[in-house]
Amino acid sequence: MLIGEVARRSGVSTRMLRHYDTLGLVRPTGRTVGGYREYSDEDIRRIFHVESLRSLGLSLRQIGRALEDPAFAPPVLVADLIRRSEDRLRREQELLDRLRTVDASEPSGWPDVLRIVELLHGLNSPSPAHRQRAVLAPAEDVPVPAEVLAAAVLAESDPNVAGALRWALARAGGDGAASLAAGLRSDDPDVRRRAVLAVGEMPGDEATTMLADALGDPDLTVRRHAALASGRRGVAAAVPVLVTMVVEGANDVEAAEVLGALSLGPGRAAEIVSALGGELAADSAVRIRLAQALAELPDALGADLLMQLTRDGDPAVALIARALEPRAED
Repeated sequence: MLIGEVARRSGVSTRMLRHYDTLGLVRPTGRTVGGYREYSDEDIRRIFHVESLRSLGLSLRQIGRALEDPAFAPPVLVADLIRRSEDRLRREQELLDRLRTVDASEPSGWPDVLRIVELLHGLNSPSPAHRQRAVLAPAEDVPVPAEVLAAAVLAESDPNVAGALRWALARAGGDGAASLAAGLRSDDPDVRRRAVLAVGEMPGDEATTMLADALGDPDLTVRRHAALASGRRGVAAAVPVLVTMVVEGANDVEAAEVLGALSLGPGRAAEIVSALGGELAADSAVRIRLAQALAELPDALGADLLMQLTRDGDPAVALIARALEPRAED
């Protein structure tokens, strides 16, 4: 079969067939009297083999090796092709995300596009200092989509950069809290911790609801962050977690302050005093923290329990309770 007919039947151009011949990939086994290339059935089968391997992304050099080397191991090459394809897809996805971000910022001209791209580069820098500068010195008059800041918050491990990102997200407007919802549902507790800290700085009822839901998170740190943030918003459901924080000595000073503020709410004082009083059978260190928490309650709400602690069998507990007692009477 001559080259023109092979090209028509195989879909491979005559130019590519000549290229295969030059490289030694597919050399026609025959020549006509006039010197034209003549392909046998075996040659045509080899052409289809070459095209099949090309469809997998192999280079012509790799194809030549695959067809000629009996010791060639396909799994090794296939695994390498998978890795390269995954890398290419990742780069393409990053490009798509970047384009969507630029589009969401509604640029009015190329200067706006360049400024938002500069910000994205800054947020992706391996240097925490560069990332922080990118957040604190954003492009002027170019709105940054909340989704961009939220994604950066959920991925950021540096505490200083994370704080700057939360600050920027809280001021970005839009659906800042909603953009963090996926983070609170993550299987990774670190991501949920970052999310609840960020939600805690977001205004609005939606953020308050999300924080209340996080009080039941399986991760202890997430529950504690949620309790402090939701307690400051007057969510009574935070009381049990806050009392536990006082008992366990985890951010107990903050927890006591929040309990003091919560006790001002209608009907909450008795619940808080009862919850704190229910822990007085604990060890001396816990009773000291309970005394300090009781002293944070306004209008002498914890006066009776503090009086009880002034007669505690542990001199250290009694001494601290007596020192705190006047504050409860103020």
